[in-house]
Amino acid sequence: MPDEIALLTFENPVFRTYALAATIMLLKLMLQPWMTVARMMKVNAGFRSPEDAKKSPLNPNPEPGQVEVNEYVDRSRRLNLNDLESIPGFLIAGLLFVLSAPSLLLAQILIWGYVVARAAHFLVYVTAQLHDIRAFFWTWSSVAVLAMVGYTMGKLVGLL
Repeated sequence: MPDEIALLTFENPVFRTYALAATIMLLKLMLQPWMTVARMMKVNAGFRSPEDAKKSPLNPNPEPGQVEVNEYVDRSRRLNLNDLESIPGFLIAGLLFVLSAPSLLLAQILIWGYVVARAAHFLVYVTAQLHDIRAFFWTWSSVAVLAMVGYTMGKLVGLL
């Protein structure tokens, strides 16, 4: 990469790739809870805390089972927890990876590989597909982040 292009600017195609992917993943992270809320409202169940099942303007007709686990709602909640376990690591690893000045092709493969794997993981999880399929896509997203970390570590210790 030419020295005149700063690493953390949109002139750097590697940073641009990361910034777009990070923005998409942040949207996913912030919109997933809204899916959970929409599901709770749709079925009027799956509430989390005892006070959620008390009479209020948003819950005018409380029912005793509203705080019991509801699989439809809980599936979305588990997706959110999975995002919280995965996306922050990607955001940090990806930024450090950009600072290590990888080739654009390597960056695109790892960054978009992560995003595509997470999108596939979401689709497989939200439609309750076989665990093995979900684990396959989770593994690919994890491997992409680990590869970014490994590459960055290699640059830091002078192996690359």
